[in-house]
Amino acid sequence: MAEYDADAAREVRIADGYYPVETLGPGRRLALWFQGCALACPGCMSRHTWDPAGGRTATVGELLRLWETALDRGAQGLTVSGGEPLAQPAALAALLRGADRLRRRGDGPRADLLVYTGHEPDEVPAGVWSALTGADAVVTGRFRVAEPTDLVWRGSANQRLVPRTRLGTARYGPHLTRTYSPGPRVTLRTDGTATRLYGVPARGELRRLELGLAATGVRLRGPSWRG
Repeated sequence: MAEYDADAAREVRIADGYYPVETLGPGRRLALWFQGCALACPGCMSRHTWDPAGGRTATVGELLRLWETALDRGAQGLTVSGGEPLAQPAALAALLRGADRLRRRGDGPRADLLVYTGHEPDEVPAGVWSALTGADAVVTGRFRVAEPTDLVWRGSANQRLVPRTRLGTARYGPHLTRTYSPGPRVTLRTDGTATRLYGVPARGELRRLELGLAATGVRLRGPSWRG
């Protein structure tokens, strides 16, 4: 219990969280975006998550309460993206430990845990990479705007989807070479003050979306992918 309390109290810088998201892994998922990324991949759609001082401060316990609520509503998975989750390895490890405990409480099919990182295993210290121990699957590698791909849940052809557990193999194995069906790859959500896009857009999709909105009289001010 002491370990759980320490995990729950750990602070984490967070950019956003939303449920349900259906474009970042199989099924209806809670998606959490960590704040802060030093990789600064050209063409990234989420430049607003780069600044480590941006977003807001939360606790792992707060995020786990979101996860618990999502599970009660039938969530089939948790996706952690960013930003760069490995920039906050202790918080990521604590989140995955807590998320695993919570998902084991029910009797139904177990929800999976997916993490996106722009790093490869040999780029960070072993202690940092070990923060991914609790993930069932990981998407690794920089986003490279010049290498588009149709593979599901990946933004560029160099990125790899790597199952890491038996559940990860069962859940993600059938999708390792699966490509997107025709149609939008992102979901648009608005709360009246801001519009957010969730997913992995195809090349040109953001521009087409912007033009489509403009045709209806909606103009985006300062879209994050322009910096």
